[in-house]
Amino acid sequence: MTLHRRAWLQASLAAAASVALAAFARQVRAETFDHRHAAWSALLTKHVLPQRGGQASGVRYAGMAADRALLKGVLDGLSAVDNPSFQAFSRAQQMAFLVNAYNAFTVELVLGKYPNLASIKDLGGVFSSPWKPKWITLLGAQVSLDDIEHGMLRQRGRYDDPRVHFAVNCASVGCPPLREEAFVADRLDAQLDEQAQRFMSDRSRNRFDTGRGRLEVSKIFDWYGEDFRLGHRGIRSLPGFMARYAQVLADAPTDRERIRSERAEIGFGDYDWKLNDTR
Repeated sequence: MTLHRRAWLQASLAAAASVALAAFARQVRAETFDHRHAAWSALLTKHVLPQRGGQASGVRYAGMAADRALLKGVLDGLSAVDNPSFQAFSRAQQMAFLVNAYNAFTVELVLGKYPNLASIKDLGGVFSSPWKPKWITLLGAQVSLDDIEHGMLRQRGRYDDPRVHFAVNCASVGCPPLREEAFVADRLDAQLDEQAQRFMSDRSRNRFDTGRGRLEVSKIFDWYGEDFRLGHRGIRSLPGFMARYAQVLADAPTDRERIRSERAEIGFGDYDWKLNDTR
């Protein structure tokens, strides 16, 4: 074997070994990442308080601020996951990771100005949005909260699960409740179902208005109505989604039947952007 060929072979073997080691390292990171999200769950359990029988929740941001070093540890752990490692996660692990990341980084965003803000919108301006700056290190890139929600969780053909709208929390009273525990892969389906049930049961945001003879529901269904037409669990329309929750949306049997038969007109209420702070 010539010297040149030997050198080429050694370089090829080294490159192959490097690729194999990188793949092994990614697999190790995927397997060792805490998919229980225990540290984030502990913070939520401590500082998120259920309200109105669990239909809503408030966040003790002052408590989160006191535990900011622990929150930073959570954020650092999320940021340490690169995209190849993420791709090795199961579908449920990916969704739980992204929802928890969105919620944890949103809390961090609020704490950057807390207590001197009445709404997360105070972090933006007339021509800017708090959800668009790319300040988050995630999956090996700099991303925004909008990137996580719209570019990842809502990306067509990826998860196609409208229940994410009951899981991500925009730090506002109008949002579905921030859950008092982290989302985890092995219970994700049940957790998302429960979040949807909690939100749809909240008559302050979703109800059949007998005076108007129509459903009055959260603005979320106006903004993201298309997500409820993707065929998730056989639902291909917003009225079809509402039909699943007729029992909690109305009291009168005739009104419930109107919702179940998808004949109820749908209107959208105002959105409350006040900070979901509980002092």
